[in-house]
Amino acid sequence: MNAIITVVGTDKVGIIARVSAFLAERNINIEDISQTVLSGNFVMMMGVDVSQSNVTLEKVKEDLACMGSSLHVSINLMHEAVFKAMHRI
Repeated sequence: MNAIITVVGTDKVGIIARVSAFLAERNINIEDISQTVLSGNFVMMMGVDVSQSNVTLEKVKEDLACMGSSLHVSINLMHEAVFKAMHRI
């Protein structure tokens, strides 16, 4: 099962490292990643495979939101099908 993770907020050292380590600890593979910094604003999208995760998707989503709060960024996770449906023209 694939999911999309978005991270948005003020740029600071360690955001990618923290999110990547979090995913690795839960056996979630990053299949695609795009990130940019515009005028100090950090934006990242990740396509991830959660099929081998050792925790539930709901728990991952909850823990990512908590991590986002501690990093002062917004981190969201949604099933790839939901993401595609929301962004279809």
